[in-house]
Amino acid sequence: MVALHYVNFKPKWAAQTERFFVFNDAYLTMHDTMYGSIKRESADWRVIKSLLPYLLQFKTRVAFALALLIAAKVSNVWVPITLKHIIDYLDATINSVTPTQAALMLPIGWLLTYGILRFSSVLFGELRDAIFGRVAERTVTTVGLNVFEHLHKLDLEFHLSRKTGGLSRDIERGTSGVRFLLRAVVFSIVPILLEVGMVIGILFIQFDILFAAITLTAIIVYILYSVWVTEWRTELVRTANQKDSQANARAIDSLLNFETVKYFNNEHYEYQRYALSLAEYEHSKVKNHLSLAALNIGQAFIISASILAIMFLASSHTLKGQMTLGDLAMINAFMIQVFIPLNALGFIYREIKRSLADTENLFSLLKIKPAISDKPNAHELAPTADGISFENVSFAYQTTRPILKDLSFTIAPGETVAIVGPSGSGKSTITRLLLRFYEAQHGNIKIGGQDIRDLTQDSVRSVLGVVPQEAVLFNDTLYENIRYGYPKASHEEIEHATTLSYLHTFIKALPDGYQTKVGERGLKVSGGEKQRIAIARTILKAPRIFIFDEATSSLDSASEQAILNALTSIAQNHTTLVIAHRLSTIVHSDRILVLKDGTIAEQGDHEALLQKKGVYAELWALQQMPEQC
Repeated sequence: MVALHYVNFKPKWAAQTERFFVFNDAYLTMHDTMYGSIKRESADWRVIKSLLPYLLQFKTRVAFALALLIAAKVSNVWVPITLKHIIDYLDATINSVTPTQAALMLPIGWLLTYGILRFSSVLFGELRDAIFGRVAERTVTTVGLNVFEHLHKLDLEFHLSRKTGGLSRDIERGTSGVRFLLRAVVFSIVPILLEVGMVIGILFIQFDILFAAITLTAIIVYILYSVWVTEWRTELVRTANQKDSQANARAIDSLLNFETVKYFNNEHYEYQRYALSLAEYEHSKVKNHLSLAALNIGQAFIISASILAIMFLASSHTLKGQMTLGDLAMINAFMIQVFIPLNALGFIYREIKRSLADTENLFSLLKIKPAISDKPNAHELAPTADGISFENVSFAYQTTRPILKDLSFTIAPGETVAIVGPSGSGKSTITRLLLRFYEAQHGNIKIGGQDIRDLTQDSVRSVLGVVPQEAVLFNDTLYENIRYGYPKASHEEIEHATTLSYLHTFIKALPDGYQTKVGERGLKVSGGEKQRIAIARTILKAPRIFIFDEATSSLDSASEQAILNALTSIAQNHTTLVIAHRLSTIVHSDRILVLKDGTIAEQGDHEALLQKKGVYAELWALQQMPEQC
C-alpha cells in the first residue's frame, strides 16, 4: 500500500528535480533525473547496437531460428481454432448418435491436427532454442574475452584505483545481461507481439469488434502501466546494484588484506563497515520488493478485468445464439494464450531494463581508453636489443609533486648498474617507466638505442625480466607459479630455475612437492619463499635485461648471499639494473647511481662513492651502524 501511494501521488516537481548517484570505481557522478531518462534511452539503444555485430556473425543461424519462431507461433495460434472445430462438431452430433455409433463419429482428423499442432509448437520452440543457443553462448564468451583482454591493456593507474570486487561483479552481471538480452529481445518480445497480433486479427475478423477492442485496449493499458512503473523501478534496481557492488568490494578488499586486518586487530571495525554496506543494500532491496509488488498487483488487475469483460461478452453472445460453444472455448483459449505471454512480457521488460543497465556497465569498460597505447606504426624490439638510456627524463604522478627531474643516465650492454637512494627518490618509478606502465612527460627512454614509445609494449616487456620488491603469486601450485615465467618450459627447465634460486631443496621437502598450493596471493608461503619463486620464474623467462627491484629484501642474510651469487652468475653478459635499499647487496656493481629528489646526486663504484663522503657514504654509514653496535 505504501508503494502504491508513492507511485500515485509523488509530485511531478519532485520527479523532475530528484537526483540520483551513479557509482563508479573511481568517482561518483551526479545526474539530473529529467535529463537522465533521455540519456538512459540513448544508452539502451547504444547497448543494443553494440550487440548487433555479434549476432551478424551467425546470420544463417539467426534467420533459421526466426523461421522456427514464426512456425511455433502459427502452430500455437491454430490450436484454439482446432479446439473450436472439435467442440462444435461434438456439440452438433452428441444428441444425434447412439452410444454404439459414438466411436465411429469421432472427429479423427481434427483430433490428430490438434495433437500435431500442440507437438509442433513445442518442437519448433525447442529447435529454435537449440539453434540459437550457440549464438547466445558464443556471443557471451566473446564479449567476456574482449572485456578480459581489454582490462589487461589498461594502464597501471586504472588497476591501482579500481575495486576488484565491484569490477568482478560488474563483469558477472554484464555477461549474464548479454545472455538474457539476446534471448529476450529476439525470442521473447518478437514472438509475444507476433502472437498478440494474430489473435487480435482473428477476433476482429471473425467476431464482434468489441472483442478485438477490449483485448487491444487491455494490452495497451498493460504495456503503458508496465513501462511507467518499470521506469521508476529501474532506478531502484540500479541503486540496489550499486550498493551490492560496494558491499562486495568492501568484503573482498577486507579479505584480500586479511593479514593487515589481523595486525591491527580490526576485525570488528571491518565487520561494522561491511554491516553498514549490507544495511544500505538491504534498504535498497526492500524498496525494490515493494515496487515489484505494486507492479504485479496492477498487472494482475488489468489482466483479470479484461478477461472478465471478454468472458461476459462471449457468454452473452453464446446465450443469444450468435456464437457456438466452440467459439466460446476458442476465445477463452485465445485469452489465456495472449495474457500468459503478456504477463511474461512485463517480467521480460523489467529484466531487459535491468540487463541493459548491467550490460551498459560491461560495455563501458570497453570504452575506457588506455592511458598508454602503441603507436599505429609501432615496431617490434629485437630480442637481442641491449642497453638502457634515460635522456633528460622528467615524470610526476601528480603535477604538484614531481618524482624525476631531467634524469639522464646510460647502462651499457652487459653492465650492472645499481640505483640507490632514500624512499621517494624515484627508484621504483624508473622500473615502471621502463616497462611503460607510465609514460614520461618529458625526455626519452631507449632500449638498444630505440625510443620505447616507438616500440610495441609487448616487445619491450619481452626483453625485460623483473623481480619485484613484493612478489604476488597466483592461487595455484608452486609448479604453475614458477612456470608462469615461461609457460612452455619443461619440467627439467623448471627444476634448473628453482635450483639456481635455491628453491628446489625446499620444494622437494614439501609433502606435495611442486604441486603444493600457495594460497590466495601466496599467503601460505613465507616472504622469502615468495621472493625465491619470483626469482625462479624470472630466471625461467631468460630475458636479455634483468631488473631486480629490492629482489632480496625478504631473505635472511645466508639465503641472500647465496642468491646474490646465483644472480651474479646468471646476469653475466646481461644488462642488469638493480634497485636497492640494502647497500651491501650492490657493492660489486659496475656502477652505482645515487638518487636524491629525482636527480642523480652522485655516481661511481662502491669504493669511489665512499671516498667522496657524500650521500652514498652517509647511507652506507647509517646501514653499518646496527652491525657496529
